[in-house]
Amino acid sequence: MLMDMSTETKGEFWKGKRALVTGAAGFIGSHLVEELVGAGASVRAFVRYTSRGDVGMLEDLEGAVFDEVEIFYGDLRDKSAVEKALEDVDVVFHLGAVISIPYSYLNPEEVVHVNVMGTLSVLQSALKFKIPRVVHVSTSEVYGTAQYVPIDENHPKRGQSPYSASKIGADELARSFYLTYGLPVRIVRPFNTFGPRQSQRAVISTIIVQALKAEEIHLGNLDTVRDFTFVKDTVRGLVKAAERDETVGQEINLGTGKGWSIGETARIVLDVLGVDKKIVVERDRFRPEKSEVYRLISDNSKAKELLSWSPRYSFEEGLKITVDWFKEHLELYRREVP
Repeated sequence: MLMDMSTETKGEFWKGKRALVTGAAGFIGSHLVEELVGAGASVRAFVRYTSRGDVGMLEDLEGAVFDEVEIFYGDLRDKSAVEKALEDVDVVFHLGAVISIPYSYLNPEEVVHVNVMGTLSVLQSALKFKIPRVVHVSTSEVYGTAQYVPIDENHPKRGQSPYSASKIGADELARSFYLTYGLPVRIVRPFNTFGPRQSQRAVISTIIVQALKAEEIHLGNLDTVRDFTFVKDTVRGLVKAAERDETVGQEINLGTGKGWSIGETARIVLDVLGVDKKIVVERDRFRPEKSEVYRLISDNSKAKELLSWSPRYSFEEGLKITVDWFKEHLELYRREVP
């Protein structure tokens, strides 16, 4: 079954609006670009330049959709590039970041520069141009291991990796620009989004790829619990946050309110695929003990109240769509070598 690419966003709000999406070449970013184009917005996609002119997962967009997108090459660490990208836009969705937790262990300086200083450049440019709607995209990793569940927006923040610490810093910068300068920013915090186009660094995609290409499934800690949200639901929440004035200055969780262990998730994926493969636990895939986040389960009450948002896709429905997409695009992914 192919993914339904019809837009979730209705009404006339986006007609004639100019939207910038940073991190547009990524997993969530490409789905957001697709959604906005379908809703009638003019979309500028901020993409990190490579010598190959790579546009990442935007290549997966249908030709008619891709042709409507303005590609803007740049680097979030380049203030002049960011400023040029934000000129003449009505809405900014800031998703651009270095998102790998293992990579942040190895190169924390780069992660901080991109995620914190890049966010500062976006905020300063948005303030300069008086952009009326700014959506800053956070991550549930900022909460660290849950001190209570479900996790609401008042839960303490705890940076248990350089990545999560950098996102806490970026979030606080965004909040400070609202409190100090009145910049109309919203902080939206997705919980473990999954779906078509996701990179192999994410647990669901790596399970699917190994299940399709390898004899065994090699994973790390099977006991950690995550709140998996299908990408179409996440994107719909981001769009709603931009549309509604009452979200200004707010932090909003996007999650299902349900948790699955990694072990349970692997077994569900195998059931969806109709295969039975051995799951092998590898200690070198574990995070450092004090860096491991054991439970992340969202309280989405605020999203329901402010956005009239709740998930439309069950975990199993989202997985079926995701698995079908991976089957058709398996050549994009490598088999992990045990």
